[in-house]
Amino acid sequence: MMLYGAEDEEKWLAEGIAGDSNNLREALKYSAQMLSELRTSKLSPHKYYELYMRAFDELRQLEMFFKDESKHGVSIVDLYELVQHAGNILPRLYLLCTVGSVYIKSKEAPAKDVLKDLVEMCRAVQHPIRGLFLRSYLAQVSRDKLPDIGSEYEGDADTVMDAVEFVLQNFTEMNKLWVRMQHQHDFWPCRRYGACESFILFGDPELRPSIGLSGLQGPGRVREKQEKERSELRDLVMSKSETYRYIKECIQIEGVDLEMYKDNVLPRVLEQVVNCKDELAQYYLMDCIIQVFPDEYHLQTLETLLGACPQLQPTVDIKTVLSQLMDRLSNYAASSPDVLPEFLQVEAFGKLSNVIGKVIEAQADMPIVGVITLYVSLLTFTLRVHPDRLDYVDQVLGACDEKLCSRPKLEDSRATKQVVALLSAPLEKYNDIVTALTLSNYPRVMDHLDNGTNKVMAMVIIQSIMKNTSCISTADKVEVLFELIKGLIKDLDGTDQDELDEEDFKEEQDSVARLIHMLYNDDPEEMLKIICTVKKHIMTGGATRLPFTVPPLVFSGLRLVRQLQSQDGDVAGEEVPATPKKIFQILSETIEVLSSVPSPEMALRLYLQCAEAANDCNLEPVAYEFFTQAFILYEEEIADSKAQVTAIHLIIGTLQRMNVFGVENRDTLTHKATGYSAKLLKKPDQCRAVYACSHLFWVDDPDGIKDGERVLLCLKRALRIANAAQQMANVARGSSGPVILFVEILNKYLYFFEKGNPQITTSAIQSLVELISTEMQSDSTTTADRAATAFFASTLRYIEFQKRKGGVMGEKYDAIKV
Repeated sequence: MMLYGAEDEEKWLAEGIAGDSNNLREALKYSAQMLSELRTSKLSPHKYYELYMRAFDELRQLEMFFKDESKHGVSIVDLYELVQHAGNILPRLYLLCTVGSVYIKSKEAPAKDVLKDLVEMCRAVQHPIRGLFLRSYLAQVSRDKLPDIGSEYEGDADTVMDAVEFVLQNFTEMNKLWVRMQHQHDFWPCRRYGACESFILFGDPELRPSIGLSGLQGPGRVREKQEKERSELRDLVMSKSETYRYIKECIQIEGVDLEMYKDNVLPRVLEQVVNCKDELAQYYLMDCIIQVFPDEYHLQTLETLLGACPQLQPTVDIKTVLSQLMDRLSNYAASSPDVLPEFLQVEAFGKLSNVIGKVIEAQADMPIVGVITLYVSLLTFTLRVHPDRLDYVDQVLGACDEKLCSRPKLEDSRATKQVVALLSAPLEKYNDIVTALTLSNYPRVMDHLDNGTNKVMAMVIIQSIMKNTSCISTADKVEVLFELIKGLIKDLDGTDQDELDEEDFKEEQDSVARLIHMLYNDDPEEMLKIICTVKKHIMTGGATRLPFTVPPLVFSGLRLVRQLQSQDGDVAGEEVPATPKKIFQILSETIEVLSSVPSPEMALRLYLQCAEAANDCNLEPVAYEFFTQAFILYEEEIADSKAQVTAIHLIIGTLQRMNVFGVENRDTLTHKATGYSAKLLKKPDQCRAVYACSHLFWVDDPDGIKDGERVLLCLKRALRIANAAQQMANVARGSSGPVILFVEILNKYLYFFEKGNPQITTSAIQSLVELISTEMQSDSTTTADRAATAFFASTLRYIEFQKRKGGVMGEKYDAIKV
């Protein structure tokens, strides 16, 4: 015994093709024969559908033949009786539906009576495949013949209900047939093999191998084939488009208003959905209900519709159904502001929130990703319909947090993405992180993310702040914000430092630094609290983060200091007085931590910035202390020669701008600076640092120091160092050294000469010009320093320019010969 194959199906399909005739007797005979082919159980649903469509085309022609009474000479009433004498039930009912269509059009009987008769008669066919196609045919031929209000087939006062009853009854029976296919395995073998073969297949294990099936394979293969055929049948007859059409007919009936829908249509459909107990059918029908009926109907019958959800089978994908419903309602709310009061009137949020909780309880095995997806949809609905109700938003987050707390830690990547979507929704809606910071359950939900995703979400929050230029203006909100982004400002438990990508880490910390710059409040007291709050959090960041996060905090503090330059001393009655001294104390403690990381170069720069701010506030002791700390760092922590050169020039430049120091303190600091300048490793670096120190003794301000003698001493000392560098180069390389140092010193001479330093004379400048010229000439046989030559030539042109310019300055330059 072999299973039937595709070739057999093609043969049986070909045998099912028949013709027709103008003779009524012959037409009915051949039609019955043709329709008898639809009784076959040998075709798959797909092949059966092909046969059905050919039969359908023939039945269309037959219907035209029945309409023309002159061709057959029999009244339609007699014809309706005549076709009921067909020998087999299936051909009889197809013919009856065809004649019934003509009967209704003739108006010789009320449409409701004919339709009721047809829908009841079709119950005689209970085979799932044959019955489904039969009822599909009935729905198609009766579609334009319903006794609707305004229709030519309208009857008495109850006509609308009759039309609805017909559509719902036919649809209900179709769904029962489709659902029945899942139980087809009870008699499936008999359909394929006959009673004897079925007994052999299931009754005698020794005979099973003789027909090619083992004891375990037989039922399994049959069940697999049955499920495949049911899916095919769903796609062919019970497809969404067809189901939508059947249900939609109820709405297209003119007399079906909201009250009838609420009292009759929806309860009948939901009763069928719940009672069918079939996972696939329940999902399909719920989806159809949501897609077909109008949004305003859904809103007004929300309690009834949602009441069916917890009664569905536990395996139904109810999250998708509810998500689609909430999406439709959200779009409906967005369509017009006038409909929003209706949502409040029916308490849509409360009902949706309640049913989601019940569904999750009823489906205990629902994956966590499904649970979160439901709350994402509910939150989206809430943000679109009730954007002003932050308590609703927080309630959704709290409910989600409660469900997450009862589950193990998130490990499903899909669930993690849904949590990110849940947390991102308020940010996208309000465009203001300040609003999200008022949601008490927001941080609790975020705590369920793994470390990596927590950092991603923290970046999303910071990017939202940057994009919308949100102002976080209170210490309490800063506290909540930094709790949210704690994955970026400190190492969370379980974080593997070796897995951190250097570029990603730098991008994250740069984002945190930009965020700190955006924290601001016009009230000095509140701003100081913000600074203290930020300091508390970033101090836990560790050695790798402090170089990124301390500088913006220090500059935020300096910005506050400049607001308070006119204040000094403590403010009575204030717990944390916002005075420059207090702020400088906090900044000093902060920078001290940075210097021990170690990141001495950054700490030194920040000390100098603070010293300059203290100078502007006229706080000499504070400024002196910052310089002291900077020198200590230079002495003890900065060992690299290049870093020393950069640091000493920063110290000299900052010290030159200071005007708060008295003579004693200034002398101490300038002495330190010149001493360290002369101790640099390389002679050229020494020379440049020493002549830079000359600016410490001549400040071009009305009240600035002008000590010409010490300026000259620095320049002469720089010349000696340059000369020593020249000699060392001659010994090492056998040629003259860097002449450019002399040219640079010459330019310093010219600067102080123009500024009126009496110690800088024309003779000194003349001597230096001649010295450089001599060095240039002695180096002419070797490769000269092109940069030095060009620099010197430019300097000489400048001298000539000043001489030609005339005036007081021209007279001063006349004595210099070039």
